Amino acid sequence: MSGKRTTTVGSVVVLIILIVIGYFLTREEGSEPPSPTGAPTSGPAAPGDDPAAQLAALTVAPEGKMTGYSRDRFPHWSSQGDSCDTREVVLQRQGTDVRTDSACKATSGTWTSVYDGVVVEDAGKLDIDHTVALAEAWRSGADKWTDEERGKFANDLGGLQLIAVTASSNRSKGDQDAAKWKPPAESYWCTYARAVVSVKTLYSLTVDEAERDALATMLKTC
Repeated sequence: MSGKRTTTVGSVVVLIILIVIGYFLTREEGSEPPSPTGAPTSGPAAPGDDPAAQLAALTVAPEGKMTGYSRDRFPHWSSQGDSCDTREVVLQRQGTDVRTDSACKATSGTWTSVYDGVVVEDAGKLDIDHTVALAEAWRSGADKWTDEERGKFANDLGGLQLIAVTASSNRSKGDQDAAKWKPPAESYWCTYARAVVSVKTLYSLTVDEAERDALATMLKTC
């Protein structure tokens, strides 16, 4: 009787060990590398896509003219319901411990600006950057869109087009493409290049040769 009981206990212990091992193996296989703090991770440039192949598939063409361009041709920030506009939704999504008032304005929180690594605790010091700048989009094909289509582009919350960063880093970028501006934090080059390629792929925008080469160089850091 004692021998049978010992065998049963031993079998249970072995079973528990196998379950624990299986749990950690499954967790490890299903995990993904962490993204930089505060950076959006959803959208077309999800893990598993081949950004180099996406880049190679983009149409290469000289940049278009700025004739007729105005930021007003890209209506933003649009209402997202509950008194919130696109800017406030991005701030809430990318910040930590964000508190808002009755008008949906962020009154406190912490944000990490992935362009330059600066930690910000005042939402007023943040800009919402368009990864592919509005003017750059205009030069790359958006001049042929309707204002409604440009509005959707300017308020795209579903992918990697909008990101909260320090006002200084956003304004140093301006409307420049990847050939003329890169995030000061080299650790973000991979994610930035993937995001630009993703957005340009999604919206069928073109790249010029210098931009294509700069994006390819940044993708090599992935």
